[in-house]
Amino acid sequence: MPRATAALPRRRLTPEASRDAALEAARALLLEDGPQAVTLKAVAGRVGRTHANLLHHFGSADGLQQALIERMAAAIVATIRDAVRRSRAERDPAELVDVVFDAFGAGGAGALASWMILTGNRDALDPVLTAIHDLVEELARDEERSDAPIRDETLQLVLAALGDALLGAAMARALELPRGRARELAGRMLLRDRGGGKE
Repeated sequence: MPRATAALPRRRLTPEASRDAALEAARALLLEDGPQAVTLKAVAGRVGRTHANLLHHFGSADGLQQALIERMAAAIVATIRDAVRRSRAERDPAELVDVVFDAFGAGGAGALASWMILTGNRDALDPVLTAIHDLVEELARDEERSDAPIRDETLQLVLAALGDALLGAAMARALELPRGRARELAGRMLLRDRGGGKE
């Protein structure tokens, strides 16, 4: 018996609620089927709206994806901010590494940003980069050690997380390493930079 796909019944929503519902549906599609599934048609079907309705809110599929990456960037940075503060208090970067790797991996931000760039949207990473820049500036002001390499740490951690999201599983298999090795190495790097690890 074929499985029925249930679209939400059409109901009157405020423009803001309609936009939020579309972005939630887009995120669900991203996580379920990858960035190529985040289309106006698929999102419209998921939320019980018309293609024209979504065009009104986002202008195009690129506009929808841009709004999604902006929303994801804000959520990622808020989560990272909290993890950084706990990491500093506990002097253990493990949670911070997990949060960043999960945001770009399981959270879908790495795949969506890469898809957008590869399909011609060169500004796709701007919301993520701006949000990370602003967070680093905020954290640098709060940093106890004036010599702390927060920019270097951020660069290494984000690039490692993005690379792991895109190639981590395949590279780990090819090199016969455990799947979590990139996270482990990133954690060691942060400990070393903070003076808590062995050379």
